[in-house]
Amino acid sequence: MKSSLRVLSLSLGLVFAAATAQAQTAGAPGALVETTPAAGAKGEQVVAGGQVPDEATRVAVIEALRRIYGPASVIDKIEVVNTVSMPANWAANVQRLITPSLKDIHRGQFQIEGTQMALSGEVGNEALRQKIVSDMANSLNPTYTIKNSLRVPVSEQITVDQALANRTIEFELGSATLTRKGRDILDEMAPILQRLTNKSVAVVGHTDNAGSRASNLALSQSRAEAVKGYLVGKGIDPMTLTTSGVGPDQPVASNATDDGRSRNRRIEFRVGRT
Repeated sequence: MKSSLRVLSLSLGLVFAAATAQAQTAGAPGALVETTPAAGAKGEQVVAGGQVPDEATRVAVIEALRRIYGPASVIDKIEVVNTVSMPANWAANVQRLITPSLKDIHRGQFQIEGTQMALSGEVGNEALRQKIVSDMANSLNPTYTIKNSLRVPVSEQITVDQALANRTIEFELGSATLTRKGRDILDEMAPILQRLTNKSVAVVGHTDNAGSRASNLALSQSRAEAVKGYLVGKGIDPMTLTTSGVGPDQPVASNATDDGRSRNRRIEFRVGRT
């Protein structure tokens, strides 16, 4: 007797081993597709696993993924098991659902069991949250239903900016030595930065235009490195922090006034995805 359980699970931006182990423990036939950050590469790496009923279905799922993520980013671990039963036109429907919009979902999961689908994870905005599910629903017949659990997270960049609160991280005049006030601000920011998950933070040093550009570039780099060193001392993983110094090249105010020059002498934190 063939199994009547049909499962496709796409875990987007999650750790590979976690969902794989869950599927194997449950003994669930079907296909399991996962994406993890590609080591040393841009974009995401996709690992496809689980069980499908025939070779044609396996090829269809893998080729659909390769069209989206690129051949080099897809690892095929799907197993062909002829005792697995799928709904009519299952492979064709799956191909309609594997679209570029999946790359807009982070730390999420997409599961299909029969004609029941559940989609969760993070997307950039509310319009995108609704559009992804609407496009999926419109590509299938009405027998398929989708539970939309996508959410729009609070931007980590906004959280970091609010913690800095437009304050200037101060240094001793002409040096990369933090003042007491500068250290106090970093003490407040360290717990915020520790709570960021799967994120990198670029620490960018800026100066005003007084003096030579070359010396300002060197000073801004040294100050960015001093901030990184202080944060590492507060428990921040050094692998999540990068530093750069851009000197006077990116002012936020006019250098014609004392106030403007003061605003331009700053440390900026730019949150990105690891």
